[in-house]
Amino acid sequence: MAEHHFYLKAEWPGLRNDVGVIETEKLKTEVSIPPEMDGPGIGTNPDEMLLGAAATCYIITLAAMMERSKLEKVTLTMASEGIVDVTNQIITYKKIIHRPHLILKETTNSKEYKLAEKLVMKAEHACMISRAVKGNVEILVEPIIEY
Repeated sequence: MAEHHFYLKAEWPGLRNDVGVIETEKLKTEVSIPPEMDGPGIGTNPDEMLLGAAATCYIITLAAMMERSKLEKVTLTMASEGIVDVTNQIITYKKIIHRPHLILKETTNSKEYKLAEKLVMKAEHACMISRAVKGNVEILVEPIIEY
């Protein structure tokens, strides 16, 4: 069994509405509470980072599954949405919706199209981040597949 370790350093100089910095091997950015939650809105925030982790994991997983299946594409793009609920001052990351837009080659046959439909849904279940939040955050996939 292989284990991979990832590290993050964080610096938070003040209190709630200050701006901090996070740094990983490949990323360094400011972080703060978003303005929707009465924060300064500087840099990114945990809500965007969770959405980014889920979205990038999903799209990379889908691309890998397509490669293994030898399913050719013209383009693969995606928009994702994170929904955070605040009820009685309790903040809950409620839902993530991925909207992949997959354009297949014009020569795609019905068998390949059905495979694409299967893979866009399967990728969400195979993604490591989706599995990590399963039972806590609902993840939906609303694909558009064309050729």
